[in-house]
Amino acid sequence: MSLGILIARLVLGLAMAAHGTQKLFGWFGGYGPQGTGGYLESQGFRPGVLFAWALGLGEVGSGLLTALGLLGPVGPALLISIMVVAAVVGHAGKGFFATGGGYELPVIYSAGALALAFSGAGAVSLDALLGLERLWTPAASWVAIAAGIVLAIVNLAVRRVPKPNAAVAA
Repeated sequence: MSLGILIARLVLGLAMAAHGTQKLFGWFGGYGPQGTGGYLESQGFRPGVLFAWALGLGEVGSGLLTALGLLGPVGPALLISIMVVAAVVGHAGKGFFATGGGYELPVIYSAGALALAFSGAGAVSLDALLGLERLWTPAASWVAIAAGIVLAIVNLAVRRVPKPNAAVAA
């Protein structure tokens, strides 16, 4: 079981961290803080560059915590928070499947993160090495996930939804 958890942690965590480096550094075909900031501004997140940095750091941080198996459910909870916002802002109204821009990928990331939050990091993790496993009870996982969801709601609440372009409507 620990090998399965390790594989899931590495795949989800490193993929999320790579997404963050796209936003922070423009790696892997990303747009960096300026390009990502422009997109985020178009979606109502102002100032866009600040949100791009926060998003990139959140993705790298949640990904590395998850991949390393450090701090139990904290990394997966942050990952869920980011994916909730992505599903609402970037994918809602486009159906389920990713081929049409739908919310399939955020749901898959969130489901994997949720499973990891409750399974624990496994025997091959920094939590196990440091003796932190005993801290991460199911109650602690619920608290971390609830905090992640609250963080997503706050993030969505500060968003200034763009008004439809009057020239397009005319």
